[in-house]
Amino acid sequence: MRRTSPAALRNRGPLLEVLEDVLPPAGLVLEVASGSGEHVVFFASALPALQFQPTDRDPEARASIAAHLGEANLPNVRAPIELDAASPRWPIAQADALLCINMIHIAPLAATRGLFAGAARVLPPGAPLLTYGPYRFSGSFTAESNAAFDRSLRAQDPAWGVRDVDELFPLAVAHGLHPERTVALPANNHALVFRRVSPAA
Repeated sequence: MRRTSPAALRNRGPLLEVLEDVLPPAGLVLEVASGSGEHVVFFASALPALQFQPTDRDPEARASIAAHLGEANLPNVRAPIELDAASPRWPIAQADALLCINMIHIAPLAATRGLFAGAARVLPPGAPLLTYGPYRFSGSFTAESNAAFDRSLRAQDPAWGVRDVDELFPLAVAHGLHPERTVALPANNHALVFRRVSPAA
């Protein structure tokens, strides 16, 4: 029931450094596609002034999140709830920040469109959205390993794949989310930081 991810253990420290610089000092952080739950436990432990709401569309993932939370016994993490990023209706109306780690490349593009649309609905102006994972830049991969990963993903599902920031940024802007910065992180991954600047177009 309680899943573990070697990748989560590797990237959580560098991600936390970015979050410490990006997240507000207090408020609710909504995590879309929380996966195993290891990230939210680590971040909530390190950032006790923030409240965290983990979510996932997969019931097995939600069970893993609940198991990690039961073991950690953290007062600032809510019970996981079901959320499909692609859905036009989310089960939460407001958040002060939004995280989405390692979802965009293993979901149809509709999920990313839904992520930006949902962020426009739940975030106030000035609030951050941070996404993390492998990305292409102007058609180029940052490493051959990412190109091989992309081929593997598309072999599993043609709707999956490593997305290009040249495709993602216009989608974000169309929903009033300004691309603020791109942060290179270990293992040829990047964090993309957006800020909500206006209502959805």
